[in-house]
Amino acid sequence: MPYDRGAMERVGQVLSASTGGVVGRPMMGAYCFMVDGRMCCGVTGDALMLRLGPEGALAALKEPHVRPFEIGGGRQPEAYVQVDPPGYATDAALRAWLGRSLEFLRLMGD
Repeated sequence: MPYDRGAMERVGQVLSASTGGVVGRPMMGAYCFMVDGRMCCGVTGDALMLRLGPEGALAALKEPHVRPFEIGGGRQPEAYVQVDPPGYATDAALRAWLGRSLEFLRLMGD
């Protein structure tokens, strides 16, 4: 499924305003953002894909508009979720979700 360019641009702008070291690139039908060489988030279709770690992803799945992230063959990496457009419609909501992903990367360390 192709990614939504408007969502991709919006995520890139908010993410770049929040931190340095952001690089975006198309990967496997999605558009992914790396921060300092580590996968942070992306856009797949019109959904926001976030790397939150297993515990963060489990907590996020209890929130509205959030579902497991699925890759080929129906596999669901436990560290990732997808947020449907209503869940990140406002700039504040998008910043909050991206902040959670950035916090996970920070806690991972180098």
